[in-house]
Amino acid sequence: MRHFEQLALTAPWIDHEHASELATISELLDAQPRLAALIEQDLLAACPHNPRTGRAGLTGDQVLRMLLARQLNGWTYAELAFHLADSGSYRTFCRVGGFGPAPSKSALAANLRRVRAETLEQLNALLVTGDAARKLERGRVVRIDSTVVPVAIHPPTDSSLLLDGVRVLLRLLRQAEHLAGFTAYHRHLKRAKRRALAIQHLAPQATGPRRAAYRELLGLTQATADYASYALAHVEGLPPTRALRRLHHKLAQMLPRVAQAIAQATRRVLHEECVSAPEKLVSLFETHTDVIVKDRRDTYYGHKIFLTGGASGLILDCVIPKGNPADTTWTVPMLVRQNTLYGRPPRQASFDGGFASTDNLAAAKALRVKDVCFSNPTLTSVTRS
Repeated sequence: MRHFEQLALTAPWIDHEHASELATISELLDAQPRLAALIEQDLLAACPHNPRTGRAGLTGDQVLRMLLARQLNGWTYAELAFHLADSGSYRTFCRVGGFGPAPSKSALAANLRRVRAETLEQLNALLVTGDAARKLERGRVVRIDSTVVPVAIHPPTDSSLLLDGVRVLLRLLRQAEHLAGFTAYHRHLKRAKRRALAIQHLAPQATGPRRAAYRELLGLTQATADYASYALAHVEGLPPTRALRRLHHKLAQMLPRVAQAIAQATRRVLHEECVSAPEKLVSLFETHTDVIVKDRRDTYYGHKIFLTGGASGLILDCVIPKGNPADTTWTVPMLVRQNTLYGRPPRQASFDGGFASTDNLAAAKALRVKDVCFSNPTLTSVTRS
């Protein structure tokens, strides 16, 4: 009788440059099992029930590899699900069995979103200080700069925020009608769309017609919000089910945001008040979005990030502060973080001109940074130092 060896559960690596890169990354991950353990802790903490019962989910190692695959290629969850189902190389890299179905995009989103930002920061610190990274980068020469990462939202205007509020609340009201039998509401979406379109086409100088259109749009949004408040109270009085709990959460989450959009539009348009950037709501869905004006240029909607790069091109550190802090306020903290990361300060550090100040230069020297360079410095005193 002829005997055959058992087939491997994962496909072998193909002879391709990109597959070789994935194989090398996989070896680096296997060399540091603590990375997967950190991810596993976040997955277990987000599990509402006993993690030892129920259907088996994704492991920490799988989620870590899927995070990397998505980040390396800039994929959406749907694209990641497709490549895990279609590509043998990515199934092998992400440790997805060759015969079972690949995770759906909803399963991927649910698991990948459970990984906390603090965990990702720990992962990066372990990677850049690991044995493999030490062979490429010692952290002695660094370049520190800031940039803006935009958030995928439409250009925010007061009218578009109000229209979004009507649209989203009406969708939730329809769910309340289907799940809880709530019918005490009217649909104002068509009128709200007409008012928002009229505002969009009116000239800024036409203050009278614009205010009249805004008043009507504000009234329609407030009426829809009132209906949603009644629906929330109606849902609270019913026996809880999984679908009703989810609906209750969505209503309780969206109503304060719509109320903030109404108050913001009232202050800005009707009362002609100036709302500061930290107070502004620019999206009902991505509420964490900051308003950033960088170097007195265009306005960005996203997050300002501070990056530290090494001589090898490896990103050693990344910080995402809240709001739009000045670059000068993060010169010393970024150096202190390097000191904490490597146990010593860098020997040479270069910054963009926005980080320049005499105090920052003195503080960097006090941290025992031998050479400090500010490109295009704005202060002549820093240049002479």
